[in-house]
This record gives sequence, C-alpha cells and structure tokens, in this order.
Amino acid sequence: MYHFGQWRKNILNICHLFMLMCRFSLLLLDLEEHYFEQHTAYNLTARGPEANRRTSGSLKICSKSIIFEPDDAVKVFFFFFSQIYLIKEENMVAPYKYERVKKRVTFQLEVPGKTEDIVQILLQLHRASCLDKLGDQTAMVAAILQSRLARTCFDKNSFQHVTENPHMECVAEMVSPLVTNAGHVCITDCNLYFQPMNSYPVSFCAIHGLEVFCTENDLCSDIYLKFYSTKERDELYYYIATFLENHIAECTAESYMLQWQRGHISNYQYLLHLNNLADRSVNDLSQYPVFPWVISDYSSTQLDLLNPASFRDLSKPIGALNTERLERLLERYRDMPEPHFMYGSHYSSPGYVLFYLVRVAPEHMLCLQNGRFDQADRMFNSVGETWKNCLEGGTDFKELIPEFYGSDSSFLKNLLGLNLGRRQGGGRVENVELPPWASDPDDFLEKMRLALECQYVSEHLHEWIDLIFGYKQRGSEAVAAHNVFHPFTYEGGVDCDSIEDPDQKIAMLTQILEFGQTPRQLFVTPHPQRITPRFHNLSATPSLSSSELSPLSPSMESFEDLTEESKKMAWSNMNKLALQSCHKIHKEAVTGIAVALSGDSIFSTSQAYGRRQDTLMGHDDAVSHICWRDDKLYTASWDSTVKIWKCVADDISSNKRTQFDLLAEFEHEAGVNTLDLSPAGTLLATGTKEGTLTLWDIASPLPLNQLTCHSGKIHQVAFSPDSRHILSVGEDSCLVVTDVQTGMLIATVHAEQEQRCFCWDGNTVLSGGMSGDLSVWDLLSSKVIHKIPAHSGAVTCMWMNEQCSTIITGGVDKQIILWKPEY
Repeated sequence: MYHFGQWRKNILNICHLFMLMCRFSLLLLDLEEHYFEQHTAYNLTARGPEANRRTSGSLKICSKSIIFEPDDAVKVFFFFFSQIYLIKEENMVAPYKYERVKKRVTFQLEVPGKTEDIVQILLQLHRASCLDKLGDQTAMVAAILQSRLARTCFDKNSFQHVTENPHMECVAEMVSPLVTNAGHVCITDCNLYFQPMNSYPVSFCAIHGLEVFCTENDLCSDIYLKFYSTKERDELYYYIATFLENHIAECTAESYMLQWQRGHISNYQYLLHLNNLADRSVNDLSQYPVFPWVISDYSSTQLDLLNPASFRDLSKPIGALNTERLERLLERYRDMPEPHFMYGSHYSSPGYVLFYLVRVAPEHMLCLQNGRFDQADRMFNSVGETWKNCLEGGTDFKELIPEFYGSDSSFLKNLLGLNLGRRQGGGRVENVELPPWASDPDDFLEKMRLALECQYVSEHLHEWIDLIFGYKQRGSEAVAAHNVFHPFTYEGGVDCDSIEDPDQKIAMLTQILEFGQTPRQLFVTPHPQRITPRFHNLSATPSLSSSELSPLSPSMESFEDLTEESKKMAWSNMNKLALQSCHKIHKEAVTGIAVALSGDSIFSTSQAYGRRQDTLMGHDDAVSHICWRDDKLYTASWDSTVKIWKCVADDISSNKRTQFDLLAEFEHEAGVNTLDLSPAGTLLATGTKEGTLTLWDIASPLPLNQLTCHSGKIHQVAFSPDSRHILSVGEDSCLVVTDVQTGMLIATVHAEQEQRCFCWDGNTVLSGGMSGDLSVWDLLSSKVIHKIPAHSGAVTCMWMNEQCSTIITGGVDKQIILWKPEY
C-alpha cells in the first residue's frame, strides 16, 4: 500500500497538473451536483460589433447548471437553472467572481443530431430546479441520473488487453473529497475498471461502499466506490477476491492490535489501520483519518522527548485538557435539555481537515466555502497558536490529521503562492509558523514522528484509542471520561430512513456531513497497553503487578540478552525438529506431561493413570492436567476444581511414595481440562469443558477475568513468555489470543483441523493436531509455515523446556516422543 504522505503528494500533483491543463473542475460544482455529459459547441454572439462571432469550447450539462468552457479564453461560464448568473473564473485557486447575465446566450452544437437529446435533458433538469422542495428536486435528479446510466454501458474498447474476459458490470459512483461522479464499473479476470458517464478524467475517489487499495507498483490510485445496490457491491467484492491475483485479505482490529503490541507495526501504522477499519478514509473529508496531538510544548527551543511534561495527556479528550474550560462546559452540559452533549463541535470535520490542508488543497476549501477562503486570522497560521486555541477556545476541540506525522511537509508551505489574505497586523498569510524547536518544516515533521513513536506515547497511546475508537467512545464510560459529543456525530445516532420529509432528511444529512462524524467503535473493552522495552511504570491492579507483566529487571537494558537470543534461534529452527527418542509406557492415550525442576524426572498421565490417582490427589474425578513449578504440583480435574500441592518428600525421584500437602483449591462451574502458570508463578489460567477461560491470582481464590472464548472444550491454555497474552486452543478448531491485563480477546485463528496442544513464544506456535502432525504457525499472519509428521493419531499434550531446546509430545498412540530443533 502507498505510504500515506507519498500517496497524497502524488494525488495533489495530478490534481494541480490537471487544473493547469483544464480550467473546469468538478470542485466548481455545488455539493451533490452531478455532471452528466459534455459536447463540443460554439457560443454565438447575438449582438454588437461581434455579432455572429463563434467561440468554440466545451458545453457541460450538470444537474444544477450549464457550463461553457471556451477553448481560447481563461474564463469558465456557469449558467444556473434557478438564477441565471455568469461566473468568471480566471484562477482556479482564487475566490470566485459572480456577474449577472444581461443578455441571451446561444449555443450551436458541433454534432446537430444530438440537439433533441440535449434539449430533453435540459428541460428535465430545469423542471427539477423549479420544484419547491429540495427533496423533490433531489429525487427527480436521481431519477434522471439512473435513466441516463441505464441508456449506456461500459465501453469494452477500453480494456487493456484484448484477451480480457468481463465477469460483471454495474453502475456506481466514484467520489473524491466533495465530489461524486457516476459511471460504470467493470471487473475482468485481470483488471477493475471505472468509466465515468461524462468521460471526465478521474484520478482517485471515495465514499461508503467498497474501498480498493493499490500497491506501490500498480499504475492506479486507490478508489472508493459507492454502489446503488448492496447486492452488486457484494458481487463485485466476490469477483475481486476470486479472480484477481492479489485478492483482498481480511484483517481485524484484533489482529492489528497483536502486531502493534509486539512491535511489528509502528504507532503510526497502527493508527492508520484503526482509522481504515473505522471507515475513515483520506477520500472522505467528513470521515478523514484522525490522529492525536501528542506534544504539548510548542514554545521551547529544544524538544525534550524524555520529559513527560513535553506531552499531552492522552487519557483525556482535547476538550478536557483545560480544567477551567471543562468546568464551564460541564455546567452547560448539566443544565442542557435532551439531547445532552459536552462539546458543540467535533474533533474532526471537513472544515478542520481543510483548515490544515488549505495550502495544498485550496480548490477544496473554495468548494466547501462557496468560493471563498476563510478570514486570514482564522487560517492555519501557526502550530503553537492552533494548539493554544485547542486548549483555550470555547468551540475548538480538533485533533490532528496523518500529515503531521508523514514525510511530505508541503501542507505547511505556500508553494502555490496563494493569496490567502492579510492578518490584522498587516502580514500576509504565507507559510505556517513552526515551534522554536523546529528548524524547518521537514525538521518539524521528523520530530513529530519521533514523538509519536517515543516511549511515553507508546505507553499511553492505548488511552487515546479508548476515547476515539474504544470503550470510552459511548455510554457511561464516555460521560465519565468527558467525551460526549452531539448524538448526530455517532454511527446510528440518527435514523435518517425514518425521516419522511425529504427536505428535513437532506438537511439532517448535510448537518452530519459538515459537523463531523465519530469513528465506528472498534473496541468495547479497555485497549491493552503496548509492550515496550524497559517497561516499568505500568498502571496495574494489585493482582496484575508491573513485575508480573514485564519480564525485565531494572538492570536490564532491553529484551535481548544471550538467553533470549538462544530462544529466538531455537524458535527460528522449530520447523527442523529432529526426533530423539520414542517411549511407549502407557496403556491409554497420554493426557499430560511435566518435568521435574532437576530435569531428571518426567511425569506423565494417561486416562487410566489419572483415575488411579484420584484418591492420592484428592479429586473426585480424573486428573485432566498437571503442571510442576518449583516444589509445587498443580492439578486440574474434571471435578471442576484445580488444586495446588506442596511436595514434602526429600527425594521425589526415588521409589518412595511421594507425599503432597494441599495448599489451595480453585472452584469452577464446569470440569477443568487444562491449566497454565505465568512465568513469574503469580497468575493461573484455566480452561474448562464448556469453553470458559479464567484468569486467577494464585494468592486469591477469586477470578480476575473470565470469558467464554471457545464454543466447546478448551484443550490447552498457555501464557506468552512476557505474560501479556494467553493462547488457547479448543475443539472448535480455533487458536485464540487473550490479553491478560484487560481480558480482551484480541485474535482468533481458524485452523483446518482441531489442535489439541501447543507451545508458543508469543509470535510463533508449535501445535499438535488431530492428524498426529506438529504444525508451526506464524500467529501474526495466521498461517501454517511447516508441518512435521509425529504421532499415529492425535497429539494430545506437549512440553517444552525453558531454553526451548527440548520438546516432549504425547499422543493417543500411547507414545511419548522427545524432539530437538536442529541448528
């Protein structure tokens, strides 16, 4: 996929080049105005010394106007159906000029045979403009548009290759910011085509429907198609996924979360992914990607990224950062009739986006504001002033856009030489004033990127995600976090389909468009924190201490030491497991394996063995799983309990009867099938026959978190080496990753067959399945990268030593097999 900054730079270059070549632009049309067709024509001068003089040009038929673009002049003439005005446009990036038409305008078509057809559509559009209600006008224009589309079809002469086979054709709209363009979509076995009804060259587009992203090597732009039929949209998606070589990959917020937590993608990349999943697109100004202000210091000569005071509090929305302002807003909120809201404006809207981008997208600003730039003192003049206004202004709560963390600084410079007016002090609006700590725009962006990826932001970004995309976006949590906006801004906040009056419906849609929209909610539970090196200041409950959730001691400099390197090497060679020895010591299937701390004793259980030990272990049913840690034995049983035992024998490897004292018991609502201890030995995870995963504090009999993550029996659970995550496998053939701190289910991988047991390092999984094979998984890509034949029947249990250099597996074939990775 294109890097965001480069993508936008390429698109803007195309737009400006096109405008130099052609003075007409769809941005000159009214919002929601449609461009139907164009014809070569001549403007005839009826009176005066130049009577009967013919001016050649292009006549464009639109839903609210007729436009004539002369071939040899710098003016573009607009003739509106409702009020006949002439618009002179001498510069595409300057305010528009209006003049009333004082004489009759006559056109002669180059192809006279089309006159009757053009007169017919002009009469239809004129009748639409004469209707009293805006809703009736819109409905009639839509009917005319559908009629024109039905009379045409995709021109297959446009195929890139003569051998292409078309699979589907339908009508749709491609929409760039503030612009829609109707036409025909065609999907072949090689390409996806969009052909505008009016032949207007479109470079990029966007609106609700289906968004198609192109790779950097593709000679196309990302497109966002709006369909008139959900059935046609779904069919097109199917064909893209089926016939195109690079078919669409389904990605979830949870899968990206796991990659982000483990450092496989940056903060910037993760925020872009979340924006995309929340229906935010650079092609839709009302749902533009939203990024946070992270720096609060815009006055110092040096930016200190190691000082927490340099950063904004990411746990609060912009409106709650200033205590005095917040008190005034809350007082108004408490006295406000229904519907209640704390902020009268949003943190992202078309106006705010163009406020930042006016220097590179002036045509969009002119389109949005009826041909006028904003007042000079209200423009984006200074980064520091903008931040100050966001902190102190009564109606300014805007966040940032991705460009502030990109590589293209052109939006901070007036490279087009635009006349944006003069401020009250007399100075012209030119380049954006930067903080003292930035030497130039490129240096500013570089330091903004460093700030976004620094440790402080990495440790707190999840708090901002909770506000924008997560559980603090709505409901009581939003109220408590002072994060309540107008109901119109939320998805589903207004049922527009229930509004019967067309004018009211259009007014409501316009208000929603201009006010801004809250992203689609992605998370309904607290977002997990990112795993960062030297992570010692984690806010945690007494049960989830910082030392438990981080494997680092204060003296460590990073995650990597010699032991970690050896583990990484072992896991990188896990696809080269070599069988060392095989032992058949049970009469039934092997159900559990544990190794004494000394390493010289292997404990294993089978179905029959588990029942013989019921009295010894004090359970009322079979022992389903055992785990040995230090001098303690942990047993899970189908009697719905887990018990912790202390070994009191002097030599547990001797033939003497081993004595165990009961230390603790944990009760469940169903039979317990599996358990695991965290590396620090303070947390216990258990899985039941009914698919419930429970997290326990060893020091307390009460569960910390409990959730149903499988539809059926859980075969095994295991903590990641850093204790951040728990992986579980069940008879539903799923591998599920759960966050320890929040209890959030963050990834689900569907396997081809049921997996019974596994070991993992947080990223790679070695699992045993029903077929008897061992599978090596790349969890982040959800793919099996290697399979190893092992048992003749299901692999039922697995053990790995701390160095990851020895693996022991057991199966229904009653065998225990020892393995080692080959280097």
